[in-house]
Amino acid sequence: MRRFAFATVALFVALASPATGQRPAAAPAEPAPVPPEDSSVTEHTIRLDGQVVPYRATAATMLLENGDGKPIGSLYYTAYTRTDTRDRSQRPLAFIYNGGPGSASAWLHMGAFGPRRIVVADPEATPPAPYQLVDNIGSLIDVADLVFIDPIGTGFSLVVGEGKGTDFWGVDEDAGSLAQFIRRYVSRNGRWNSPKYLIGESYGTTRSAVLGNRLQRREGMDLNGIVLISAVLDFETLLFAPGHDLSYVTYLPSYAITAAYHGLISKPTDQDAFLDEVRQYALGPYAAALAQGAALPAAERATVRRQLAAYTGLSEEYLERANLRVEAGQFRAELQRGGGTVTARLDARYDGLMGDLLAESADYDPQSTAISGAYTAAINQYLRDDLGYDADRRYSLGGGLGGGWNWSRDGQRGWAGATYVGTDLAEALITNPHLRVEVENGLYDLATPFFAMEYTVDHLPIPAQARERIAHKYYNAGHMMYTLESGLVALKTNVAAFIRSTAGNR
Repeated sequence: MRRFAFATVALFVALASPATGQRPAAAPAEPAPVPPEDSSVTEHTIRLDGQVVPYRATAATMLLENGDGKPIGSLYYTAYTRTDTRDRSQRPLAFIYNGGPGSASAWLHMGAFGPRRIVVADPEATPPAPYQLVDNIGSLIDVADLVFIDPIGTGFSLVVGEGKGTDFWGVDEDAGSLAQFIRRYVSRNGRWNSPKYLIGESYGTTRSAVLGNRLQRREGMDLNGIVLISAVLDFETLLFAPGHDLSYVTYLPSYAITAAYHGLISKPTDQDAFLDEVRQYALGPYAAALAQGAALPAAERATVRRQLAAYTGLSEEYLERANLRVEAGQFRAELQRGGGTVTARLDARYDGLMGDLLAESADYDPQSTAISGAYTAAINQYLRDDLGYDADRRYSLGGGLGGGWNWSRDGQRGWAGATYVGTDLAEALITNPHLRVEVENGLYDLATPFFAMEYTVDHLPIPAQARERIAHKYYNAGHMMYTLESGLVALKTNVAAFIRSTAGNR
């Protein structure tokens, strides 16, 4: 079994061993205290594109309930509402979250779309504190009201009462809890008539497919749009599952552009044409060669090996020993091994010192370590000092689940490599003929590669009319394209235009 992570969060599955002897029965655990809902409301302004935008920030919690109406979770969220809007009920409303599973929304909150952002070095390691918080030129507050959600087990969100982690930590359980939150938020704030959007990153895009379909089918809440940032809907495209070759195909264009960026192959004069060439090779000769397995003729094998070396910058000797199949962790370790550096996973433009020059796979992500300290400091200072939310506990950016994630769904095996939510998005698109989807792809993303998502979209079980409502945008950055300022500006431009085009004249 392979361990994998999205953003900075690693998922660990705990396995219980059978008892070897009789033990006294454990006393039932006492229910966790149920804190009251609380909030802090503050007023602010920001200048965006030459206009002053006044807004209200609400840092708050909402209790989630089980089927019996008993509180089982306390969900923390941060909402921003523009205050000079004449008819707030019709203003666009976006629900925003990161992924993991097990990641708080701090990354999109403090890096991409919130009114304030943390300044980080790119593509280098950000020095330690003091850090710089600035007004965010990429904020969406001028075009939509924003609600940043921290799922249970992340941020300040907790399991409470008789709740258990298993009530929330699974593909469908997670979507169910967020659907309850969104329905209640919309009802409490009079936003049923507002154009509505889901914006998720990484596993958050997996969530959006399931959640969006659930909101439309079970809550009667049709969506105007879904924005998928660094997306994955089909986990087989990126997990290098044993006996399956698809991931090797979908990663090849990302390997090629990464090798060019670091000078291991010649930089293409026409990047778009180069990537099209690699896409065609990956789906054509390379996929055909892998499909033959051990039956691949020696001459064809040699031809493929030479071409892979030309695209990836890896030696033919290495590719032969790898049986023409190089996993992402192996690529990251091998690409710049000669210089003693390891290539980053979330954003392959980053690199860092390699501790073990003999390691087969990369043992850490230099992009993650380059920015995590800054984001941790930023969200903790900002929520307490700027928004006045006085929580005397740790804000968990990630890894707060304390257990496994339930990947099982009806008709699917229960492990990540078998998870496929394309049918959820397909149903949402088919049943709502006005729903539009925009996919934001980082070209240097080795966590959720852009070609994998293109492949997934091309294979969605939907008619052509529905497929036309899915658009792709590309950035010369990685998984978190907003760490690069030009990427931040482009992301704001694209998402703002998407909202404006789908919300009507509001």
